[in-house]
Amino acid sequence: MLLAIPIVAVYTVHILHIQYKHTKEMFAMLNVTNLTKRFGNTTAVHDVSFAVRPGEILGLIGQNGAGKTTTFRMLLNLLQPDQGTVTWNQQPLAKLSRETIGYLPEERGLYPKMTIADQICFFAELHGMKRPAVMAVLDQWLDQFQVKGKPTDLVKDLSKGNQQKVQLIAAMIHTPQFIILDEPFSGLDPVNAHLLEVGIRRLRDQGSAIIYSSHDMRNVEAISDRLVMLKNGAVVLSGKLDEIREQFGQTRLYVQSPLTQQELQAFPGVITVTPRSRGFLVKLTDPQVGHDIFAAATHQGYIPEFSQQAPSLDEIFRMKVEA
Repeated sequence: MLLAIPIVAVYTVHILHIQYKHTKEMFAMLNVTNLTKRFGNTTAVHDVSFAVRPGEILGLIGQNGAGKTTTFRMLLNLLQPDQGTVTWNQQPLAKLSRETIGYLPEERGLYPKMTIADQICFFAELHGMKRPAVMAVLDQWLDQFQVKGKPTDLVKDLSKGNQQKVQLIAAMIHTPQFIILDEPFSGLDPVNAHLLEVGIRRLRDQGSAIIYSSHDMRNVEAISDRLVMLKNGAVVLSGKLDEIREQFGQTRLYVQSPLTQQELQAFPGVITVTPRSRGFLVKLTDPQVGHDIFAAATHQGYIPEFSQQAPSLDEIFRMKVEA
């Protein structure tokens, strides 16, 4: 059995808290192994495996219905997997106290008749953080996220954007050791999204292991150390962001050479040749084709430029979705 988490209300931010300690727990790791979940004849998650280390941000990406939220709910025992294991520091996650984990679910909501301070303290106290400890750092968090309101203001009187920021503060104020954020950037404008990025990085630098989902590849590319992409419930892409971009870049070249567009297009394995600046952007079926083009170009003379062109994460995402 995995970790049981109390549910206060259907549309409530679920907050879990620990005080980060410089102990052997610094070297703990979340391991998800062969996780599978079926609903009748539909397999929502199939054989998913990944790890998240302290001081690391993992972005879980995929289209709607890819299995991201189902995966999160299995990590937290809101759903039981049909097979697979979830461990922290090689121990079943069920053995951890609930104060170890911080969680912001996709279905979010606040109590509108509570003040900002009472709202945040309410959730923090549910999970072991005393009110004086919350109040001691509350102003700092409100300033960091530029919440336009006083701690004594009612939640219902805040703008939608400021309510969103209060929810995010409630999910992260505890600096938990392991944090799950389901679509934390949803509804945020670019300025507030940047503030959240800064907050997530700060928690990472303090040693938290963070996993989050997002549809915005710009946010993912900005803060993720590693990525896992789900498609139809299965992992189709996994690794460090730089390594993934380099891998896909091996089949995209920028070439300035004596070779003409027609000559480049004639190479077996060339998909497209597009004029760009003084050269050509060449897309290949296989990295080996690039070696053949380079050999032919050097044989003909001087090469001003011959380089790999790593695609953006958004381009990679669309390639994997359309594959």
